[in-house]
Amino acid sequence: MKIEINNLTVVTKDKKEILKDFSLTIKAGEVHALMGPNGTGKSTLSKVLLGSPEYEVVKGDILVDGKSILKLSTDERAKLGFFLSFQSPISIEGVTNTEFLKTAINTRREEAIGLFPFMQEMRQALKDLHMDEDMMLRSINQDFSGGERKKNEILQMKLLQPSFIILDELDSGLDVDSLRICCENIATYLKEHPKTSVLVITHYPRILEYLPLNYVHRMQAGRIVETGDFSLAQKIEKEGYLSENAIGGVVSHE
Repeated sequence: MKIEINNLTVVTKDKKEILKDFSLTIKAGEVHALMGPNGTGKSTLSKVLLGSPEYEVVKGDILVDGKSILKLSTDERAKLGFFLSFQSPISIEGVTNTEFLKTAINTRREEAIGLFPFMQEMRQALKDLHMDEDMMLRSINQDFSGGERKKNEILQMKLLQPSFIILDELDSGLDVDSLRICCENIATYLKEHPKTSVLVITHYPRILEYLPLNYVHRMQAGRIVETGDFSLAQKIEKEGYLSENAIGGVVSHE
C-alpha cells in the first residue's frame, strides 16, 4: 500500500494549527520512522490518518494508491487496511479479545471466518507474543499491565492483517524483552506481507534496530525538516532536538 500525504495542514476544533504543509510518501513495503519533540504533531498525524473527528484538514490530501481517502470514515479506512497501535491503549470492560477480534476480522472478509480456524490463529499469535491463552477470554486490556496492553495491540495487528501499520510510541512502557518480542513479531509479519507500509512514531532509536527501516524523519513545528537513515535517529538521541547540530535541511527520499 502506497501512502502519500501531500501538503497537509490540520487544525483543531478551536482552529489551532497543528500540522502545516506536512508531506510524506511511504511506498509499499517501506518502513519510515517519525521523530520529534513533544507537541510537534506526531500523534496528531496518526489520528488524522485514521480520520479522527477531533481535527479538520484545511489543506492538502491523503492518497492511498493514488486515491484520496479524506472523505472516508475511520471504519472505512480500517477496512481499507489501516491499523493504529495506540500510545496508551484503552480498556473496554465486558468485551473480550475473542469477541472483538472475530467481529473485526469478519468486517474485512466476504465470508465469515469459522470459530475453529480463528481460535487456531489466535492461539498461535498468543504463543508468538509469549502471552497466556486466558487473554482470549479477558475483557480488552482490563487489568492488563502496560506491557500486556502493547502486546495486545500487536496481537490485533497479527490477526487483522493490515496493509498500513502506524505504531504510535509502541516502545513506551515496554521492557527490553517485551519490546524485542513485539518487534520480532512485526518484522516477521512484514516478511510475510512484503507490501505492507509502516510508520513508526518514536523518541528512541532502540525500536528501529529491530525493524527493516528505510527512512528516519525529524519533525519540527508540524512539518518534516530533515530526512535520513538510522544514523539520524542516533544523532537525535545523542544531541536532542534543540542543539544547533540537530537543525538540518530536508533530504528527499523520492
